[in-house]
Amino acid sequence: MSNASLPAEPAPPRGPASTGVPTTVGVVVGLVLLVLGSLAFGGLLDGVLENDDLATVDHPVLDWMVAHRTAWVTAALTGVTNVFGPTLLPILVAVGCGLWWWRTRRWREPALLVGAMLLAVGVSSLVKALVARPRPDETSMTVPGVESTFSFPSGHTIGAATLVLVLGYLVWSRRGGVRALVGWVVGSVLLVALVGGSRLYLGYHFTTDVLAGASLALAVLGVVVLADVGLPALRARRSAGRHDPGRIVGPP
Repeated sequence: MSNASLPAEPAPPRGPASTGVPTTVGVVVGLVLLVLGSLAFGGLLDGVLENDDLATVDHPVLDWMVAHRTAWVTAALTGVTNVFGPTLLPILVAVGCGLWWWRTRRWREPALLVGAMLLAVGVSSLVKALVARPRPDETSMTVPGVESTFSFPSGHTIGAATLVLVLGYLVWSRRGGVRALVGWVVGSVLLVALVGGSRLYLGYHFTTDVLAGASLALAVLGVVVLADVGLPALRARRSAGRHDPGRIVGPP
């Protein structure tokens, strides 16, 4: 029998067609991100509850920030914290995702980004309510009394980190490239440091609040990777099973 008559070997399962990422690799990466983010958050939470480990630097760092404020830095970081706050950021994400769909006519990526932001907000709000950690004293805040919610974790930080991590992943996974990957990682670190640092500098959060927000965002990214790579593969497998002429239905 000639090779041309032999059935082709089935291709290994892959993620979304536009990424070409093997499903197994995507699932492993997603699980690693989810576990690492969760473990980091768990360690920070334990320190806050027990008032040890990294929580011991919360007040010294806050006191140093307050003692080294300058007018122009305060003005600049107030602008940063306002952009990534609960009023303006959702509007920017909604408009951006709407434009993304309008330009590409693809709903998948905008839906994943919106879903990630909603998940981040939901998890952050739940943890805040359960832990109920008070904010720093109002005398440390640049605008006393402007923040009335609980402190742990930082909502600004988890929002900014989720946005840059998930958006960067969605863009990079469709285009690839080492330079794009490095740019995504460096840009994410810088933006998260800027937003988280603004919350510390302005006196609205402690260090562990900011780190906890970043950790939860990493876990949210893991969930997005799992959904982005795993769900299409699962649908494709089910579809192949329904259309397989050799599939046995019912008892033999």
